[in-house]
Amino acid sequence: MPLKITVSDEVRAIAPDFHHIAIEAYGLVNTPSTPQTSALLDDAASRLAARLDGRAPHEDPHMVAWRAAYTAFGAKPNRTRNSAEALAKRALADGGLPRINTLVDVYNAISVAHLIPVGGEDLGHIRGGMRLIRATGEEGFVTVASGEEVVEHPDAGEVVWCDDEGVTCRRWNWRQGTRTRLTDTSVDALFLLEGMGGHAGLEAAGAELAELLQKFSPGARLTVHPAR
Repeated sequence: MPLKITVSDEVRAIAPDFHHIAIEAYGLVNTPSTPQTSALLDDAASRLAARLDGRAPHEDPHMVAWRAAYTAFGAKPNRTRNSAEALAKRALADGGLPRINTLVDVYNAISVAHLIPVGGEDLGHIRGGMRLIRATGEEGFVTVASGEEVVEHPDAGEVVWCDDEGVTCRRWNWRQGTRTRLTDTSVDALFLLEGMGGHAGLEAAGAELAELLQKFSPGARLTVHPAR
């Protein structure tokens, strides 16, 4: 049965141009980063630099739209950057992008190359459907602070992704929780590609991500849900 993914009317009200593509993937093989995934990240950084042509990431029209959406729910974009802008800044810095594991490297490469937020969740740890909502402030969010697992709570009105157990990602796509993140033992995953407006390019990014998942996990079963 396909995973149910919903976007609340309250979120649609502040970002009517928001849309997303979901990819469900089963039978994946995750490993530590490889020379192949490292090369993929380097190529993504080169593609980003060509796209920006000397501009800062936040000056790209898609990032401008994301900053407006963040401002609409009370976040400060200069302090709380969406995941694509944050990754783009790291990609252009001297240290470059981090190498995490195969699945994370692949979706980070797509995020940077296409300058769109992309997230990956372990389907084995998602409870019920996924919902994009404005938080009440009482929802739990499992994260790590000073090396210890802690439970935080989002601000009231903050846009969050959540399932039946709690928040999986705070401030839209700013910080992912530890409970559902992809690890070396993940075999089934949900990938969410998020865009603002018609210039986001989600379809091309989704097709490339699906192709790379098949390349690094031959035999994986994928379902690409159209943008909505």
